[in-house]
Amino acid sequence: MTSSHTDCHFCLQPLRGRKYALRDENAYCVPCYDSLYANPCEECKQPIECSSKDLAYKGRHWHEGCFRCAKCRRSLVEKPFAAKDEVLLCTECYSDEYSSKCFHCQKTIMPGSRKMEFKGSSWHESCFVCQHCQQPLGTKPLITKDNENYCVPCFEKQFAHHCYACKKVITSGGVAYHDQPWHQECFVCAGCKTQLSRQRFISKDEYPYCVDCFSKFHAKKCAACKKPIAALGGTKYISLEERHWHGECFSCTKCSVSLVGQEFLTRQDDILCHKCGSA
Repeated sequence: MTSSHTDCHFCLQPLRGRKYALRDENAYCVPCYDSLYANPCEECKQPIECSSKDLAYKGRHWHEGCFRCAKCRRSLVEKPFAAKDEVLLCTECYSDEYSSKCFHCQKTIMPGSRKMEFKGSSWHESCFVCQHCQQPLGTKPLITKDNENYCVPCFEKQFAHHCYACKKVITSGGVAYHDQPWHQECFVCAGCKTQLSRQRFISKDEYPYCVDCFSKFHAKKCAACKKPIAALGGTKYISLEERHWHGECFSCTKCSVSLVGQEFLTRQDDILCHKCGSA
């Protein structure tokens, strides 16, 4: 441009009839302005003269013709691009070199598109869906089975065990009894309702009982002392026809001598040692 400014602020040469540039309200002839203020081009290292278009990105500058993809050399002017280690790349080259591949479709996840990450793998947002209902998972809770992702309702419907007692889903832990799953809190004694998941129990008619309740309701009764014969703990007992005795209770009705391992006789409901039975 031409100006009414008289002289170049730096070299003091007259500006009348010459092109000039303004900086901080001072006028400079073009050669002085370029030597003092022109930015060096990142590509060709030559100054970007005031007559040229200066393209800037993060404090660096390029001639318009030098602003190109470092790999394919296509112009990046007015086009989307990405930077990697200060190198500029078009989106296609950047994707080929650095972008993640979708775990589901194996296609590139383009820069700028939303990416979902889970267990070290990446998905397109549209590919990150429940395997069963195909609804987007986004940031919803999910469960993985055989490398496939499921929303919680679909997983529970397809795979989760349901408690034999309350019929609700068992989300963790659980107890197996007669090939059926139970919540720990639902697996209780059929008699006193005490939880059995951490104690010994006895099965009777497909129902579990704690030792005390089994002894109370179902254990054999000693014919001598009438007390239950414990079902666990290795207790020895003697059976004769329909009657049962504790080992320590199996003795002669008359003289009370132990008959365990001895010959004995029976008379009606009595059991007698050989001596008392022969008297």
